[in-house]
This record gives sequence, C-alpha cells and structure tokens, in this order.
Amino acid sequence: MLRRIATLAALTLLTAGTAAVAGSVPASAGSRFPASISIPNGFQPEGFTIGRGTSFYVGSLAGGAVFRGDLATGHGAILVPPTDGAAKTGLKVDRHNRLWACTADGGGAAVYDARTGALLASYRFTTDPNTFVNDEIITRDAVYFTDSARAFLYVVPLGHDGRLPGQSAVRSLALSGPAADLTAFNNGIVATPDGRLIVVQMIAGRLVSIDPRTGSSRLVDLHGYSVVNGDGLVLRGRTLWVIRNMDSLVAVLHMDDGFRSGHLVREITSPLLRVPSTGDLFGRWLYVVNARFDVTPTPDTDYNVVRVPA
Repeated sequence: MLRRIATLAALTLLTAGTAAVAGSVPASAGSRFPASISIPNGFQPEGFTIGRGTSFYVGSLAGGAVFRGDLATGHGAILVPPTDGAAKTGLKVDRHNRLWACTADGGGAAVYDARTGALLASYRFTTDPNTFVNDEIITRDAVYFTDSARAFLYVVPLGHDGRLPGQSAVRSLALSGPAADLTAFNNGIVATPDGRLIVVQMIAGRLVSIDPRTGSSRLVDLHGYSVVNGDGLVLRGRTLWVIRNMDSLVAVLHMDDGFRSGHLVREITSPLLRVPSTGDLFGRWLYVVNARFDVTPTPDTDYNVVRVPA
C-alpha cells in the first residue's frame, strides 16, 4: 500500500484502522504456536484481525481476497475470493462473528460471515474518487471508519442486538480540528472507554482524539514522541500499540486516565518485523502482518503473520 499511500499523500498535498481480540487465553498459549505463519505468495496483505478462538483474517490489496488462518496450527485458506479488483484494508470481527472489511479506494465497506465468507451487507460511503477507506473500529452502537483522503469519519449505526442497517442509515461525520488535516493521513482507529475515538495520523506522526458526536478533535500529547508511519492501532486498557510500518517497529504507549496524553514505554523491534501494517492481541502476544511495503510486489513475493511479545 505504500506506493498508493505516497501517491495519495502527494495528491492531498497538492489539493489541500476496541479491536475484536480473542477471548481470555492462558498467558503461555501463544508461545506454543508458530512464531511465523505464511500466507499466499503475492497476496499483498494490509488488514489483519484475530477472530473467535485462534482464527485470524488477512485482507489483500491485490484483488480484495480475505485469507483465514489458525494461530495454533499455522494453516489457512482463502475465505473470500478476489472481488472485482477491490482492495481490502482494515478488518475487524464483531461479537456476532461478522467480518467487517474496508474497501480502500472503493469508498466503502463489506460485511461477511466470518465462518463461511458469505457476503452479508455492503455499504458505499462516498462517490468521490479521492477516497481511501482505511480502517474501522466496532463499538456497541456503531462502526466508525477512517478515510485517509477525506476529512470525514463514516458511521454505520447498529440496530437492536447489533442488527445490520440499510444503506440509508449510513452517515458521514465531518471532522474539524487537527483530524481534518488532509496532509496528515488518518489511518488506524480505536475507541476509548469514555467513548472517544483515537486515530493515528501516519504522515504527521501524531495521535488525534475525536468526539464521535460532533467530529471535533484535539491532539493527544505524546511528550515529543513521533508516531510517524503509524498504521494500525491496538488498545487494551490504557496501553496503546502503534504499528509503525516503514520503521518495522511497534511503539508501546501508556495513556493517561482521560487519554489526553501518553508516554512511550518501549519500542518493540524484531528481525521478524518486515514493514508490518497492523496487528492484534492474543493473550500476552501481539500478532502482526508483514505488508512489506518496501518491496515491489510480484506473484512470488512472500508474506507472513508473525508473533512478538506484547
């Protein structure tokens, strides 16, 4: 996705991601699992999430397929075949075992049965060709999506007991403040316990806190630390993991009570990290997908999901 990001960033300069984490598991469980899991060569992964049990999902930039694998066995197969050349970026699994997938420059999202891969719903957020729907976060009442090319969040409200709405219920939430900076590149997103949304701005290297009712935003004080190249976000309690793709590292931040500021605890580095795009937690382990944006993709380019201590 880096080439697409670079192009999109250049265009914007000229014209102006609670994750679904696996349930409670023994702290040592992940250590018995493969440390590296291969996904198909040439897949061009970007989105990644862990679902029920030990299942995980990876979305492809090359045609929009979704791969489902197993953290315990390392085995997997294509769940959703390529669809009309549409890319898949951010992925999340909700409590109803539905897989939500962003469609990048397709300007929308699709919802699948996470077990069978059957399409349950699709949504179109914008017809503007200058769009890149990048990541989402699922809350009890709605699903919120970032657009890296437009100063909006998209909101899909959920009905009673999580019922999927029709297209007419979808709304665009105009952003104001630092979250509206089109040169900053809004990317990964998480929700805080008090109902605000935190978004990483990949090019600007900062976090913004957004009010989901009004779209107003403010900067999160990181005391001088830059999260440049921040892609996916993972939040557990007051610990925030920021996957910094081209730096091949994960920044671990401790956030204050109100999520107005945070400080760096450590940076996770490993030879296993090869330009990771995003990740998810399983027990005391962080799993990330290596997107390898630093290489020109070919049908033979290898990709994998790897495990590091959280």
